[in-house]
Amino acid sequence: MVSRNSRSEYESRMHRVVAYIDQHLDQPLDLYTLAEVAHFSQFHFHRLFSAWMGETLGDYLRRRRAEVAAMRLAAQPRSTVLNIALSVGFGSAEAFTRAFRSRFGCSPTAWRTQQAEQRRANSNPGQMDSKMSQAPVTPSAEHEASRPPNMEATMNVKLIDRQPATVAYLRHLGPYGEPVALFWQSTYYPWAVTNNLLERPRYGISHDDPGITAAEQCRYDACAEVAPDFVASGGAFKTTIPGGRYAVLVFKGSGEQVGEAWAALLRDWLPSSGLQLDARPCFEYYPKDAACDPETGAFECEICIPVVPL
Repeated sequence: MVSRNSRSEYESRMHRVVAYIDQHLDQPLDLYTLAEVAHFSQFHFHRLFSAWMGETLGDYLRRRRAEVAAMRLAAQPRSTVLNIALSVGFGSAEAFTRAFRSRFGCSPTAWRTQQAEQRRANSNPGQMDSKMSQAPVTPSAEHEASRPPNMEATMNVKLIDRQPATVAYLRHLGPYGEPVALFWQSTYYPWAVTNNLLERPRYGISHDDPGITAAEQCRYDACAEVAPDFVASGGAFKTTIPGGRYAVLVFKGSGEQVGEAWAALLRDWLPSSGLQLDARPCFEYYPKDAACDPETGAFECEICIPVVPL
């Protein structure tokens, strides 16, 4: 039991560090600061981070900065490449371009152009067939073929102010889609039963864009809203989902269709909204009375993305 508790403490500290990194990508992230966040000595932290994360701290920081920038390049077409570079912690456009090309094999400008061409193809079904064979693998490409034309025009997105929410969560590391559904059923559900949380609102936090981040590195948290004094156990951890302004799209459909809705919100609605993402996580919110049909797999949720003025 002691060994298990010790491992859980290590994992909790690493979760705290990667959450801090995501929230402060625009700031210097030195070894001293991150070791302090993790409550490990500087001498040991770098080696511990590499052992737990499978990549060095420097490689992780470069990858996360490039991946978050890729999402913002697509979702914020009116922001300059330099502003996006600065927003994720690069000191110059040149340094950003080198890191971005190393990660994605093209320049930030070329990436943005590809995203814009794909958005135009999505809104013009007559162009779709001629464009699909040329389309790069992008954050939304895996869902494009089945998306209804001009989905942006049919979306009913509302801006709401959410209060902070304390949640207990279990983390899934790996591909999204069916593996996440199985994680809810086989891991979250028994844990929720044990902790008497089945009637609590739920959240699904997608920390990574599966079209940008490698599948084996994608992080997803299955969460239950809990009281601030709740003591997490059974492999769970506790955190707070920040409050503030969110763009919310009410979704009703299947697991196969939810990816289309995410892509439409981030790639179609957001660029023309006059808003941009900030460092808070995106998530799906499942109220206590959210419908779910076990026979068809259809369910309801609110897709929530954090927004601030552009």
